[in-house]
Amino acid sequence: MILDSLDNAALYVPMHPGFRAAFDYLRRTPLANLSDGRHEIDASRLYLIMAHAPCNARPAAVMAAHRTYIDSQIPLNLREEMGWSPLPLCRQTRQAYDEAKDAALFADPPQSWIAVAPGNFIVFFPNDAHAPLAGEGVSHKAVIKIAVDW
Repeated sequence: MILDSLDNAALYVPMHPGFRAAFDYLRRTPLANLSDGRHEIDASRLYLIMAHAPCNARPAAVMAAHRTYIDSQIPLNLREEMGWSPLPLCRQTRQAYDEAKDAALFADPPQSWIAVAPGNFIVFFPNDAHAPLAGEGVSHKAVIKIAVDW
């Protein structure tokens, strides 16, 4: 898991071959002007999901993990809390891994809570379970999906 300011995104480019394309896209695109939904960037290797979604109290947040995509989330309008746990500690399967959705859901509570403010980004790798959308209000956010097998 990575949490940092978008101003420091270039520091992470060497970590994965898709990070350069992802961060270049984020830097040059006025995200707040994009419509909700999926935006293709590089075929199935890199895409963006824009969404408005209501935040909930921490107990309602659902832990998820992905295998095919690295998940980077960027809140645009409000501070959002996101739960985190190492995937091996998630033992209460709520929904088995669905390859079409690239997601498994867990009933385990997060081990930690992380506040992600507008202007920051968080990256969840396949070994990170995460529970987004904790807080108050309606989150306007960007979620960029980067193929693990670039």
